[in-house]
Amino acid sequence: MLPHSFEQHVLVIRVSSDPGTEGTADLVTEVDGLVRAYHPSPVVLVLDARAATGAALSGVLRVHRTCSSLGVLLSVATPSARARRVLEADADSRATRLIIHARADTAVSTAALAACA
Repeated sequence: MLPHSFEQHVLVIRVSSDPGTEGTADLVTEVDGLVRAYHPSPVVLVLDARAATGAALSGVLRVHRTCSSLGVLLSVATPSARARRVLEADADSRATRLIIHARADTAVSTAALAACA
């Protein structure tokens, strides 16, 4: 089970390791279950540097589509500049905007403010 918490009315999910190509579907399924359980709260996915791999980024983009269809704001926080660039370039532009941050605390604060608006 992915470590998660509920901070400032925001679901925060931490991904600390690379799920690998075989684990991407499991990652998406687990995050999807948490998103639905805490719906309609905003979600922040925190990708540690070692988790910001192609497989994890693919999973994040799939979660983004799910969150968008549910009307849930999704933010991603990762220290990896490369991962932030990939997510920015590959996010579905027809969906709710994917918010991308370098720091988790900034992502949570911003999502909390958006939830109150």
